[in-house]
Amino acid sequence: MERFIGAIGSVGKLDAKLHDDAVDRINHRYTVAVLAVFALLVSTSSYVGDPMTCWTPAHFTGQMVQYTDDYCWIKNTYYHPMHEVVPREGEPRDFDVTYYQWVPLFLMIQALLFYIPSGIWHIFNDKTGINIHNIIVASNTVAQVVPEGREKTMKHLVRHIDAYLERQKEHRKGRLNAARQFMATKMCCVCVGKRAGNFLLVLYMCCKVLYIINVIGQLFMLNAFLGTKYHLYGFDVLRDLAAGNDWTASPVFPRITLCSFKMRVLGNVQRHTLQCVLPINLFNEKIYVFIWFWYVFVATVTCINFLSWLTRIFHGARMSFIKKHLAWMGRLNEEDDRQLFTRFVDNYLRPDGFLLLRLIAKNSTEFVTSEIIAGLWDNYKRVYSGGMSLTGNDKEEKESEA
Repeated sequence: MERFIGAIGSVGKLDAKLHDDAVDRINHRYTVAVLAVFALLVSTSSYVGDPMTCWTPAHFTGQMVQYTDDYCWIKNTYYHPMHEVVPREGEPRDFDVTYYQWVPLFLMIQALLFYIPSGIWHIFNDKTGINIHNIIVASNTVAQVVPEGREKTMKHLVRHIDAYLERQKEHRKGRLNAARQFMATKMCCVCVGKRAGNFLLVLYMCCKVLYIINVIGQLFMLNAFLGTKYHLYGFDVLRDLAAGNDWTASPVFPRITLCSFKMRVLGNVQRHTLQCVLPINLFNEKIYVFIWFWYVFVATVTCINFLSWLTRIFHGARMSFIKKHLAWMGRLNEEDDRQLFTRFVDNYLRPDGFLLLRLIAKNSTEFVTSEIIAGLWDNYKRVYSGGMSLTGNDKEEKESEA
């Protein structure tokens, strides 16, 4: 039991990096942990016992009994109501029960599918030249640093983000570049690329779409695996509970099945139809009832989260987010600042910078986020006002104003 509890704790620590929001972690961390623990549970004989035991005739020897149990486990069994006549050879059956041998492996495949979108996001965001996890961890530690070291830590953090934003800028001049920048900043996903400043945001939103496709697709994939209408299974359970019926008597996870096979004895082929008990389905039933409700919950919160992010990535929402934090820090007091603010959001932060700040806000505090935005704003304003070397559209706009 101690080993089992320890396994739960170790699985729960998988992928503990902070590079997304809480709903993403529900998908790739907590759901993966739940599925891995279930796979461990049903594959441990000390909890399940013998997965199948068949009721054999009295003349069967010990070896024949063992052979029967192993054969029926491998061959699959079929469900037939107890009050009906057992079908003869070639007659139709209610349905074959074929999934029980593969449940542990299938649970691990389910866990892998939930982790894939996170793996894609993690691999590609690392290739952009910035480690989002380290930035978020540094943002969290800023609040714990003593005042003497806080300012220094914040300056290093702001300098690192500033270097990334400047490095990702497109340095080419001309109307074509200006048009691409406009499309990238205003529409986010029309022109996609690292230099366009929206690669991370588009990648992040695509990963959220993958989470939605995965969780809904798995409900229907389980329907094929279990051989029943599993995507409606939870509603059937709720209906039985409301009606006072025994929901555990569902044929989806039968405890008692039939196994038909032929055995050659002294040159004669004899057909046997035996009644077998499946103790493992006691666990499978509870596991997949929980999985159904958990999947519905995950699908719901993931869809809501995706729609919420959609409302945040548009140009007006990004402007409001940055303006709110600068106002909190008292940085937008002059009219010139308000004119410079649009260029700060569109040409300096761009969609990728906005995403980074949003993730910091999701995993840290609003005050730390405001400090970081204020530090980036002060750097941008100092460079712009001081006539230092500018890149991209900022330089073109400054030259045109002169």
